[in-house]
Amino acid sequence: MQLHSLKNRKPLLRLNFIGSFRAQGKIKKSFRNAKVSYLNRVRIAVSSFYFGMGLCFATWASRIPDIRVALDLSDADLGSILFALPVGQLTMMAFSGKLVTRFGSHRLVVLSLGMYAFCMTNLGLATNAWQLALGLYLFGMFGNMNNIAVNTQGVYTEQLFNRTIMASFHGVWSFAGFTGALVGLGMMALDLTPHHHFIIVGIMTWILIALNYKFLVKAKEKRKSTEKKKLFSKPDTALIWLGIIGFGSMASEGIMFDWSGIYFKDIVQAPGPLIILGYTSFMIMMATGRFLGDGMINKFGRKSVIQTGGILISTGLFTAVFLPFLVPSTIGFMLVGLGVSTIVPTLYSIAGKHPTIPPGEALTAVSSVSFLGFLMGPPVIGYIAELFGLRFSFAFIGIFGIIIAFLVPRIKVIQ
Repeated sequence: MQLHSLKNRKPLLRLNFIGSFRAQGKIKKSFRNAKVSYLNRVRIAVSSFYFGMGLCFATWASRIPDIRVALDLSDADLGSILFALPVGQLTMMAFSGKLVTRFGSHRLVVLSLGMYAFCMTNLGLATNAWQLALGLYLFGMFGNMNNIAVNTQGVYTEQLFNRTIMASFHGVWSFAGFTGALVGLGMMALDLTPHHHFIIVGIMTWILIALNYKFLVKAKEKRKSTEKKKLFSKPDTALIWLGIIGFGSMASEGIMFDWSGIYFKDIVQAPGPLIILGYTSFMIMMATGRFLGDGMINKFGRKSVIQTGGILISTGLFTAVFLPFLVPSTIGFMLVGLGVSTIVPTLYSIAGKHPTIPPGEALTAVSSVSFLGFLMGPPVIGYIAELFGLRFSFAFIGIFGIIIAFLVPRIKVIQ
């Protein structure tokens, strides 16, 4: 790619804000004539923030079984406590977009990831249920803010490169989950407490922030008019359906994070450190699928990729339910990872190309609804498991994949 071609991309640098308000983003002038090497450094920086967010969440998820035992929690107790995450998410959802609009995603992503890591470290200090619930509530609040801010940066960077790279950003997030699982396994082997484990990962995350914050895409956001926009307005129907598909995919993804270790421990009865095998195999396949996702979409089309993903989710979960043994369950979890890998990044890409709604606003709507599935799925599983057993609860989530495959041909914006 030549520098001359980059100069011809000036229109691409006038980006729309991702958030609740229609706003025109004005990119800092230095980005207009940036060299390819600098744009690659920007991509690395944005990827680092995706990595940090994924690493923090995976670190918490890897120690859920230990924390449950330490606090002597039943499945229903754990399910109730996990609800604090989506409550925190919902609390911040109405404000994240407005905050990013006012202060800029490049500032909010630094603040939110730093606080996300700090809240994670405090989860290890909980000695009873209410303290853990409070910690998860704050964890959810800053997680929502970081989710909106980092995906804003992803949208900006994708448009700078003038090609689809969103799946690769989510691939980095997934790779961070795999890394978090391996680090968690090592920390357990060293017999470190969750608190000490969380502090180490928190320091690693803050180092990532310090090394990369200067290279984030900087944009000054201004409203196009002084007319106030209603805080709650009727969303676009197509975006609602995209959000529903994302909800089903991320609910499946969420139970893998929060319940895969418990499933392998209680149902599969995996020996010792192998209880993390299901989670690890899931993360490997999800990361692999996301790094290959852009190529698969170009070859087979978005509709086929999302439909296939839904089928793989159902096949994988039903395999683990009906064959609850080490090898088949591991294969099943791998299929789930491959199934969810490309769905959400593809939905974000579709939303960003909405014909009448600015890309940022459309992406915020879809990502917020989708992420609710990620946060609300795991606590619901706890209640279902308490009433009917953990295998039944996994089978219930498996139905989501069938619903996804059924809905995709009926949504016109998915081509």
